[in-house]
Amino acid sequence: MDKYVIAGAGGRGIYMYAIPLVRDYADVAKLVGVFDSNYKRSELLSKEAGGDIPVYRDFDEMIQDTKPDTVIITTMDSTHHEYIVKALDAGCDVIVEKPMTIDTPQCKEIFEAEKRSGKKVIVTFNLRFAPFSTRIRELVQEGAVGEVLSIHFEWFLDTSHGADYFRRWHRRKENSGGLLIHKSTHHFDLVNWIIGEEPVHVNAFGSLRVYGPTREERGTRCLTCKYKDTCEYYFDISSDERVKKMYLDCEDVDGYYRDSCIFSEEIDIEDSASVSVKYSGGAVMSYSLTAHSPFEGYRMVINGTEGRLQAENLSGGVGPFKGETIQNVKIYNRKEEELSIKIPKATGSHGGGDERIRNMLFRGYTEDPLGFIAGSKQGANSIMIGIAANRSMEEGRSIPIKELMGDM
Repeated sequence: MDKYVIAGAGGRGIYMYAIPLVRDYADVAKLVGVFDSNYKRSELLSKEAGGDIPVYRDFDEMIQDTKPDTVIITTMDSTHHEYIVKALDAGCDVIVEKPMTIDTPQCKEIFEAEKRSGKKVIVTFNLRFAPFSTRIRELVQEGAVGEVLSIHFEWFLDTSHGADYFRRWHRRKENSGGLLIHKSTHHFDLVNWIIGEEPVHVNAFGSLRVYGPTREERGTRCLTCKYKDTCEYYFDISSDERVKKMYLDCEDVDGYYRDSCIFSEEIDIEDSASVSVKYSGGAVMSYSLTAHSPFEGYRMVINGTEGRLQAENLSGGVGPFKGETIQNVKIYNRKEEELSIKIPKATGSHGGGDERIRNMLFRGYTEDPLGFIAGSKQGANSIMIGIAANRSMEEGRSIPIKELMGDM
């Protein structure tokens, strides 16, 4: 039976890993410790998972005491590399939430630690495991569009989900790398995985025009804001019991506000972005991210030598698709045919991907023909698009990936 510890006791740490490990995988896995920079959240995780998970206030002490086989990392993005490297050097394998890290030097540190330790890093790209995404990869691999020539990919976050990134720690690039790393790493990995090519060149533009200091009527946080009765973005942190327990009840330890004002002057990430990518096999991608859409979802077009695949996946916490999911895949081939592909809708979080990735992670796998499990190289390929995009926006030029990573 493998032993696991968790670094990071936020929502993903508790609900994606801790509770399922204890509830569903007790026959093959044992959770032996939890660490979070906020000890109250660690105590909450232990309680929610059954009450007997040892709580540690020091990561190194947890590793030394428990001697785990694998460390699960769900901390703030900017700290991922710190815990990954420590875990690898302690002789542990690592499971880390996306993004693997947020900058090039940190990425190199991870590669070096993985090489010297002989241990491995798995990055959890649950979007790969969603049946809708999986079927698109299968269709492309089966030759449905022939050789891939270009991709057009637009992702839209609604004003419930999208705005939330501007309330939390993600709103500072020093913490998250911005949405083109924290969020879009999912999307970039999906394209990398579907077409089987690596990014080599990136150009990007971005802006912050909806959130940030765009209105005078603002405060420090929603809870105490004098405009909360008139602000359409008001977030009641006490109304959701999970959020209240994880954040409002724990903020006296570290002063972290989960409901910070989305119009704050400290916000320095983009809410709209456009990225162009050239791939190793010659394919090109145009990608856009909108964090203030009236609805949620994405549209993807894959053009190839034998036809065109169009995929649409729409949902939302607000707007016309609230409470429902609309999924369509169509293929237009060179025979003037229009083929509609019906994909059964999956249940569960992240389009059914979370449960499927847990089964592979904790029950093991003997075969992985579609390449679901992503290692450090795939983790790097996804974040390097976002890192290069940030550099492109800063310097006003296109960025070769090799310029950032060299021969690594």
